[in-house]
Amino acid sequence: MTNIANNIPALPTEERSLTWYRERIDYLATFMTEERFSLFEQTLSMRTTYLTILTENTFHPHNAAALIRHCEAFGVQRMHTIETRCQFDPSQNISRGSDRWLNLVRHSSTSEALSALKAEGYRLVATTPHRESCTPETFDVKKGKFALIFGTEHAGISDEAMAAADEYLRIPMCGMVESLNVSASAAILIYQLAQRIRAQVEGWQLSEEEQTRLLYDWTRLSVKDAGRILERKFGL
Repeated sequence: MTNIANNIPALPTEERSLTWYRERIDYLATFMTEERFSLFEQTLSMRTTYLTILTENTFHPHNAAALIRHCEAFGVQRMHTIETRCQFDPSQNISRGSDRWLNLVRHSSTSEALSALKAEGYRLVATTPHRESCTPETFDVKKGKFALIFGTEHAGISDEAMAAADEYLRIPMCGMVESLNVSASAAILIYQLAQRIRAQVEGWQLSEEEQTRLLYDWTRLSVKDAGRILERKFGL
């Protein structure tokens, strides 16, 4: 299990006191505009890991980038990918740097990904039009945190992931098409469910510790030569 090259560690990070982080955040903030720093704080207050995404073998770079942008835009902090057949390789022209602000956890097998999510207490929710199941309006968001599983652009979700799913979720269609592509489906589901989580679930936000550690990572990403600046100031 590894993370993307933005070097933001998966939550939680190594054990350091919040005071350690706050001192360095406050110092790096002096090298940023107040508007930029306030945007970071506001964005983090809306982030959640109550909902996460698991995508299997996303082939097209524009779809991979769209999934990242959807998560970033609607406040989902962590994504998981399965890459048994192809690498998750988002188009930088479409992602436009949004991958810098997310935690992306890569998995080498479907079983590894499913086991890791189950161990963290996530419900596995397969998105599919082929099951008579709940919709974005009827899905029980208060039942516990959950991972939405998206399959490949053509074959859909693997048999292994379908069999392991705790629940199934579909988007009702009014037209002749059976389903939407993975990017459109993800945008609808992430937006609707994230909105419902914020309105109906207690404790959906990141903890103070998680927000503080991410704010430290984000300020480091945003200040040129942040490592050298911190070394001169704190000797680290």
